[in-house]
Amino acid sequence: MKKMGLIKTRFEGLKLSNVGKVRDIYDLGSHLLIVATDRISAFDVVMQEPIPDKGKILTSMSAFWFSKMEDIVGNHLVSINPDDYPSECAPFREELEGRSMLVKKASPLPVECIVRGYLSGSGWQDYRLSKTVSGIRLPDGLKESSKLAVPIFTPSTKAPEGEHDSPITRKETEDILGVENTAKIIEISLAIYNRASKIADEAGIIIADTKMEFGLIDGKLILIDELLTPDSSRFWPKADYIEGRPQKSFDKQFLRDYLLSLSWNQKPPAPNLPEEIIIKTREKYEEALKRLVTQ
Repeated sequence: MKKMGLIKTRFEGLKLSNVGKVRDIYDLGSHLLIVATDRISAFDVVMQEPIPDKGKILTSMSAFWFSKMEDIVGNHLVSINPDDYPSECAPFREELEGRSMLVKKASPLPVECIVRGYLSGSGWQDYRLSKTVSGIRLPDGLKESSKLAVPIFTPSTKAPEGEHDSPITRKETEDILGVENTAKIIEISLAIYNRASKIADEAGIIIADTKMEFGLIDGKLILIDELLTPDSSRFWPKADYIEGRPQKSFDKQFLRDYLLSLSWNQKPPAPNLPEEIIIKTREKYEEALKRLVTQ
């Protein structure tokens, strides 16, 4: 029987405060309830079909990475066990199981914090044009998927829903966040990437790049949203890595590559996804989870 995915949630009696590309967020007063659906987006457009169990994979992986980074920086996670949630969540336990997080409320910083250890995606495109990424000058002679001598911090704006984020420089980040907060998030982001890269390397995965988000609680910087998932990172199989070409992946790049093969203008509505693309995308997410978390 065909496996179904969860496209949306509407929990009667709970206050729905935000619907993102993937997550439905409920305001529980002192906390938020974040529910990871099985929606998937590409090029900032949400696909019409879900990827079954994707939300559970994202939740498990985020919880795993949050726990690995707690000595570097705190995070917003309170629990992923519905038994720990407020009583008003109890009627929805079955849907919440495995795909939800009870989190502390934070004030999100209006910057996407991206760390790149390899030259790929928009970073590769920018390098080809100017030999720079987010204003950082890189050496001549790099190829697609080249490993960088040291990882770099390449922030972007957080665009409104449906619009593309735009790369910004460190100076522009300082203008938005202030010099002190910018220095802190760069230091923390690089520390997280470096530790995660070592853990992933032992699991046979290269983390080419990743995006993380920070927020403030009483002036204290913490991690929010998700962390080091196939939605927010490029995961490459280490055994298949060859510099100078696109890489096989355990993330949504497979879906992006399929969409790029179509004559689609990357605007809604999204094209229908064939069953084989849905199945293969799910398998790639599951493989990343299996290698990293359940090894």
